[in-house]
Amino acid sequence: MPTGLTQDAGWEIGVSRTIRQTPQAVWEFITGSEGVALWLRAEGPLPTEKGTPYRTADGVEGEIRSYRPGDRVRLTHGTSTVQVTVSPGSAEDRAVLRFHQERLTSAEEREERRTYWKGVMDRTAAELT
Repeated sequence: MPTGLTQDAGWEIGVSRTIRQTPQAVWEFITGSEGVALWLRAEGPLPTEKGTPYRTADGVEGEIRSYRPGDRVRLTHGTSTVQVTVSPGSAEDRAVLRFHQERLTSAEEREERRTYWKGVMDRTAAELT
């Protein structure tokens, strides 16, 4: 099976980075208005209620599937699913930020989303450091 293709979730991509900030600071940024505009291209802050719909500036619609404060949010994004997690890093002033997107339609879309998420990660790290 090709890299990034799963039996159950189709094509998927994940990116992660350790950021020199506390997990709480990273979570507050990612779920706040500025972070939501950066990674989701939607007006924030991020809804916390399961089933709450949203629409991006690009016209993509989705809804919140689960929200665990300080830890993880899972949402639909068009026909795909995105999960964002923040976990403690190797020191108190570090956090690991992960973006994972599944149910992509092709290897080409996977590569497009890889480029997108890497750019999001670069901009997020720049904002937080």
